[in-house]
Amino acid sequence: MSLIASILIDSIAYGMVLFVISIGLSITLGLMGFVNLAHGVFAMAGGYGAAWFMKSQGIGYEIAVLMSVLIVALAAWPLQRLLYSRLQDRSDLDQVLFTIGLVFVGIAGMGVLFGNAITPLSLPDYLRGSVDLGFRVVPAQRIAATIVGVAVLASLVWLFKRTRFGIETRAAVEDSSAARALGIRTSRVYVLAFSLGAGLAALGGVIGAELMPLEPYYPLKYLVVLLAVVAVGGVGSPLGLMTSALLLGTVETAAKYLVPSLSSILFFATMLAVLAWRPAGLFGRTH
Repeated sequence: MSLIASILIDSIAYGMVLFVISIGLSITLGLMGFVNLAHGVFAMAGGYGAAWFMKSQGIGYEIAVLMSVLIVALAAWPLQRLLYSRLQDRSDLDQVLFTIGLVFVGIAGMGVLFGNAITPLSLPDYLRGSVDLGFRVVPAQRIAATIVGVAVLASLVWLFKRTRFGIETRAAVEDSSAARALGIRTSRVYVLAFSLGAGLAALGGVIGAELMPLEPYYPLKYLVVLLAVVAVGGVGSPLGLMTSALLLGTVETAAKYLVPSLSSILFFATMLAVLAWRPAGLFGRTH
């Protein structure tokens, strides 16, 4: 029973981290149709930024996280305007080569700035402790990651269902040409959505630093994992992405506890099984 509880707790926390990081990639693919393989760079930058603010500047955890997320989101704005938008109508190969190039630039840059070793993220006392749930004592950081994931999902559902930005985004996803004809500034929608996704990735990089350690090869190491989560959930579906992240997170975590040597194999076998059953993903549209 204790083993099952540990697997479930770690699976949910890991799944939530995957969801928060991956949602921006899903938005970018669904809205812009852009194959952004450099999305993990935003998560890495968020984690490293928070670590730098706390260690070098003596800033508290909460403010450091907020500043790091905001800086990554703001930095994504000119990146989309000056670089990504120019490749919007280019081939998938051009987009892949460009974003892979960004990945290696990010790896080299973080290696120079922070070294090649794993960079720890100092947590405040309330996240270093544990919480007694009655049936199990759970690390507080795992609970925090779960709460953040649920809050992000609820916020995104509200954003896309209840706000003007959400309506414009859904219209642009359905038919960007028609959206422009109706007066929707799709270029503004694209850059706002891109910045939002980058900021969420940065947040995921911070809250997931205990489960996905910060190192220069972070965006390359987790690239296929993030793509798998998006593919299984279905592009552009927050609920589908959450389901996918929890499913794949549970499979990988359970395998690491029970059969560590097969964890990666089972993770990707699950992905292949789901895509063989539903090629567009669990919640993806088939048309």
